[in-house]
Order: sequence, then structure tokens, then C-alpha cells
Amino acid sequence: MPSFSIQNFGCRVNQAEAFSWAEEFELGGLRLEEDPARADLVVVNTCTLTAGADRDVRKFIRRISRLNPGARLIIAGCSVDGGTLRTENLALDTLLLPNAAKAQLPSRVLTRLKTREVAAAKPLRSRALLKAQDGCDLRCTFCIIPSVRGPSRSFGRKELLARARRLIARGFREIVLCGIHLSSYGLDLDPKDTLAGLLGDLVEVEGLGSLRLSSLDPRYLDDRLSDLITGSPSICPHFHLSLQHASDRVLKLMGRGSNVAGYERILGRLRDRSPEAGLGADIIVGFPGEEEEDFESLRDFVTQSPLDYLHVFAYSPRPGTPAAAWPQVGDGEKRRRSALLRTIAEDKRRAFRERFMGRELKGIVVRRDALGSEVLTSNYIDVRVPSCSGGPGGEVKVRITRVESELTGGEEAV
Repeated sequence: MPSFSIQNFGCRVNQAEAFSWAEEFELGGLRLEEDPARADLVVVNTCTLTAGADRDVRKFIRRISRLNPGARLIIAGCSVDGGTLRTENLALDTLLLPNAAKAQLPSRVLTRLKTREVAAAKPLRSRALLKAQDGCDLRCTFCIIPSVRGPSRSFGRKELLARARRLIARGFREIVLCGIHLSSYGLDLDPKDTLAGLLGDLVEVEGLGSLRLSSLDPRYLDDRLSDLITGSPSICPHFHLSLQHASDRVLKLMGRGSNVAGYERILGRLRDRSPEAGLGADIIVGFPGEEEEDFESLRDFVTQSPLDYLHVFAYSPRPGTPAAAWPQVGDGEKRRRSALLRTIAEDKRRAFRERFMGRELKGIVVRRDALGSEVLTSNYIDVRVPSCSGGPGGEVKVRITRVESELTGGEEAV
């Protein structure tokens, strides 16, 4: 039976696409192989958000071409659309697919391999990922994604509800709802729809354990949506926002159309309505034009905010975006500022975990190994437990018993 492996780079949407491909591959008779060096087919779902992301993609392709020269290789997505791959260096048995052709990827593979067996089900992930939307209509000055993914396109509510029911029927207890710009869900449909409307129906689907949201844009997080996501027991109390900065001047340079006062109000509302939620944010440091005063505003905001964790990115110029052509902050200064913010982030993350010492939390088993199990709680705490009755994908309750710098330990709460 032919085997396949999928290597993802970048966003949750890529993960959701890979999740769907794996399901179709297995139904078509392919077997999941976790090690791409041993797979007959290797699919690379690429990311071109930054120059660094492109380098990571090219490095993996070179590595897998060396370790597994006989494999069929499919390279799909943003790096293909972005034109950053050197096709003359690729193996002969390589297929390049742009984002527009991703929907046809499974059928093209299965037609070519002509297998008729049905593989034993082995889910790619312990949690189901459901792609609700693709593309983006906004034009942040640092972002290439609208150029390579295209405008915002949403799947209809009926289709998404049907897909959610199929995932629940397969036994998944948690669904992660994904989109390139999830917050704008439905605005491109006719008639228009909203993310709040979709969520209102999804949480009523029979058998749903929990629904987790991928990144949300604070510019679209109005009171109705905020109240819905913090008030539904089916929606995980874990909210990640694409803030990017906390200086009004830098936000204007970024083309974000948002301001710090709005961020403070949104985060305060989320924390007031969901005191135990994990609140996180994406932050870009060293954006062109970021002065020391701007950075200090960002650092003060982060320190005083109710945020529990941060994803800190040192700005990396992406050719083809306006900001890449502007005067740049020095690399050394970027590293210094990033390190300062990451220290604050580590302290906040540890303080958040320590709040739940001795507490029982609901979670999903995400993996098991010889050392025990890893459980992801509904409010986004990774907990290592020595033994667990549930397998990957199963719902459990855990009690946190210790918090260290890089580890949260616990035990299953029976």
C-alpha cells in the first residue's frame, strides 16, 4: 500500500488543508507515514509569509530530496504562488501546485497512483481542523498573503455544518475552526454571513465536544462576537488576537487601521467575561520606523495587559510588500527588543499556569509516548501526565501539580 507524508509550514489554514488531504488520501487507499524520509509521496504545504519561511521550505525540500530521492514530491501553496522556488533544482518527479489548485490535490494524487485499497484510519491530528475561509481583502504593509492567497472566500454555513457533523461522527471531540482571516467570515457571501452567525449554529451541532478558534483580528471583534465566544460553554476559553503592535504610530505604518485604546477595550472585555481564558497575541518587533519610544509603548502595553502569552516575531522583510522597501531597524536592535518582550512573555505565561496549580481542567489528549501523555487544556495549557486513560483525541480532566519554566506537570483527575 503506497504511503504518504505531509509537511506543513505556516498557518493553521495550512494545517486544516493537510488534515483534509490526509482524510481523502486514506479513503483512497494511501497509508499515513509520519517520517517523510520513508514515504512514497511527500506533500509540502508551503508558507511565504517571510523570507525566513521561504528559506525553511527550501531547506526541507533539499533535505527530503537527499534522504528520499525516490519519493514523488508535491509542493503546494504560497511559496509556489510567490515565485520563490528555484524549479530548476527540483527533482524530476515533482509537481508544483498553486493555492488555486489545492482543492484538486487529492484527486490528482489518487488518479496518478491508481490504488483501490482502503487504508486503516490513522488521523493526521488528534483534533479536527475545519477550514471556514481563505484569502484576505486587507492590505497590511508587511504582508504578502493577499497576493498569494487572493481575496477573502468563505465556505457556506450549510457546508461547514455538514463537515462538522462528519468530523464528530468520526469521533473527534474538538474542532479547530480556521481561516486566513477568520474574523471576516461570510462578508463575501451572498447573502452576507458573519462569524457570529456561523458559531451560533456550530455550537448547537449534536455531539460537539468543544470548538476552538484560530487567530482573530481585533478590528472585527465587536461586542456581539466577543459576548458569544466568551459566553458559550462549547467554545474553548482561548482567544488569540493578531494585535501586531501597541504603538498607534507603528500600527498606522503597518496599515492596520486599529489603535491601542481599542485593543485595551477588547482585551479588557474578554478578560472580564472570561476570567480563566488563555489570552494570546501576535506581536511584530522591529518594524520599519519603530523608534525606541514606540517599542517602550509596546513593552508597557504588554506588561500591563491581561495577555497570558505572546508570539513574538522579529520583523523580516518580505519582498513584494511596501514595508520591505522602507529603511529597516538594525538586526541587533531587533534581537534586543525581541529578547526583552520574550522575557516578559515567559513570565506572563508562567504566572498564568501557576494560577491553576491544584485545579482540575478539561482537555484533549494530543499525543502519547513512552513517557506519558500530553494534554491540551481548553484554555491552552500543555500538561504532561505520566499516565492517562484516554488515547489521542480523547477528552480527559487533568489536575496541575507542578509548573516549571518549560513544563507543566499534572495527573489525570478521575
